[in-house]
Amino acid sequence: MARLLLLCAASGLLLAAVAAIPPPEEAARMARYVLHSCDWGALATLSAQEGLRGRPFANIFSLSDGPPGPCGGSGVPYLYLTDMEISVQDLEVNSNASLTVSLAQTPYCRKHRYDPQNPLCAHIIFVGSIVKVNDSEADLAKKALFSRHPEMESWPKDHNWFFAKFNITNIWVLDYFGGLKIVTPEEYYSVKP
Repeated sequence: MARLLLLCAASGLLLAAVAAIPPPEEAARMARYVLHSCDWGALATLSAQEGLRGRPFANIFSLSDGPPGPCGGSGVPYLYLTDMEISVQDLEVNSNASLTVSLAQTPYCRKHRYDPQNPLCAHIIFVGSIVKVNDSEADLAKKALFSRHPEMESWPKDHNWFFAKFNITNIWVLDYFGGLKIVTPEEYYSVKP
C-alpha cells in the first residue's frame, strides 16, 4: 500500500512538472503551451459584410492543435468551419486573419488571480491565413478537434462543415512585463510545449 501511494505521489509530481508553464525566456515554448492549453480563440477578420466592409471583425471559434494531455500537440490551430458562418464568409474574400488565445480561459490565471490583461496571464497573437486542410491532413484535424469538442460530430451535416487550419506567418507572445516578444514560425514549430 505504501509503495502504491509513493508511486501515485511520484506520478502526480511528474504530471505537475510536465504541466508547468514555461519560463518567460522561452517564448516559442510558451506560444505552443498556451495554444495547446486553449480550446477556443478569438479570430479577427476583415469584414466583407454590408455595412462593415473592410472593418475588423472578431468572433470566437473552437480550436485544437491535438488531443488534450501533457504530450502536447502539433502546434497547428485546427478549426471546424461552415460557409454559413459570417467570419468564414469574410475569409472567402480575404483569407488573412489573426487569432488570439489566452491562458485567461484556463484555471491558471484565476488560480493566480491574474486579470486577463495582466501580462503574466499569457496570451498569444497569431497572424496568417485560414486554409482548408487537404485530404491527407483531414484525419489529423478531425482527431484534434473531435477529441476536445465531441459535440462537433453531431452538428448538422447539411451545413457542409469542413476542416481548416490557421496557416501561421507571424507570432507575438505577451507573457511577462516589458512588451511583446516576436517568435518566428520556424522557432515555434521546432520546440515542444
